[in-house]
Amino acid sequence: MDPPDEAAAAPLALPDRPSIAVLRFANISGDPEQNYFVDGMVEDIITGLSHIKWLFVIARNSSFAYKVKAPDVRQVGRELGVRYVLEGSVRRAVGRIRITGQLVEAESGRHIWAERYDRSVDDVFALQDDITASVVGAIEPNLRQAEIERVKRKRPESLDAYDLALRATPFVETAMPDGASQALPLLERALAVEPDYALAHGHAAVCHEILFMRAGGREEHRQRAIGHARAALVHGRDDATALAEAGFVIAMVEHDRPGALAAFDAATALSPSSAFTYIMGSVVLGWAGEGDRAIEWAEKGLRLSPFDPWNFNAWFGVFAGNFQQARYEDAANAARKSVQSNPGFSIPHICLAAALVKLSRIDEAKAAAGRAVALQPGFRIGDWCAAIEPAPEIAEPLREALRAAGLPE
Repeated sequence: MDPPDEAAAAPLALPDRPSIAVLRFANISGDPEQNYFVDGMVEDIITGLSHIKWLFVIARNSSFAYKVKAPDVRQVGRELGVRYVLEGSVRRAVGRIRITGQLVEAESGRHIWAERYDRSVDDVFALQDDITASVVGAIEPNLRQAEIERVKRKRPESLDAYDLALRATPFVETAMPDGASQALPLLERALAVEPDYALAHGHAAVCHEILFMRAGGREEHRQRAIGHARAALVHGRDDATALAEAGFVIAMVEHDRPGALAAFDAATALSPSSAFTYIMGSVVLGWAGEGDRAIEWAEKGLRLSPFDPWNFNAWFGVFAGNFQQARYEDAANAARKSVQSNPGFSIPHICLAAALVKLSRIDEAKAAAGRAVALQPGFRIGDWCAAIEPAPEIAEPLREALRAAGLPE
């Protein structure tokens, strides 16, 4: 089947959420027998993207209609009514396979993301699953960032609930009170338009958790965090991001860790390639004293989305697992990477101070503690631990180290 005739086909209206078509990847191996592998992998990518609640994904039968080697993505966007197009190629040689993918904004032809995967071929189907997870995991945050940039160009009075939640996202990602305070009015506007909007409830829950943890421990913020988290659980049963935000908050401020883990399990079942779910879950597991699982989840999140804006939390998961098991050099390295990922977030500096104390590098530890207090002037060890209720196996050595770093009790 050839692509539709451009003159005959009127452009389709774009859906009210971001939309994507995944074209058949080109088999450039010179071996027609590899077509089954290529098409199977692309079908799995389409299925994986379909699990992302906020994304409209064109069905395989429509996107695979374009059999020409390099269709015009602008034409594809007009004819299928999509904002983004994913295309790629596969080359298989003796014992190895190389897959390239690129995500393009259809209207402008602008490249948003590109990656190359070069792997050895042992088990073809395991490789297919691995590549699919990597591609889907990388596309989600890049698409979301592209959508945020698009929404920034819209006039404030034309924003709908989805746009308002997207505009709030960069402020939420700071994980600090100033950002949360800027996000909340946008989220309140979104919920006034759409009271059952799970993502807006999830974002609001995280914002109130931030304000409770790092801006005075006020009970009203704790209660609002729990209320929005519970609303996200009710309304977001098919939204992995909302479930992960809800799970994170009910673990951190309500201390319902079984309920939180159930929410994370539901999120991974919905979207197995959601890096955000693994990243936020690693924090919960780290505070729960499940060090090995914290590292496992953090590393999975980092592999799925190496440049995710939330990776500072994944590095915390790695820190917590290593600190709990007295691998202090590894813990310090993870804390440094968390600082690099989000220098304005106070907690990575606190973690670094603790690890450096355990390495007997007291002057460096005190410097890191000083940076933490500059970011969060009201920080107190006791208040922080009381708010989070970490497992004793991590709480006691952490408190001891933070006192030695000069942080106030």
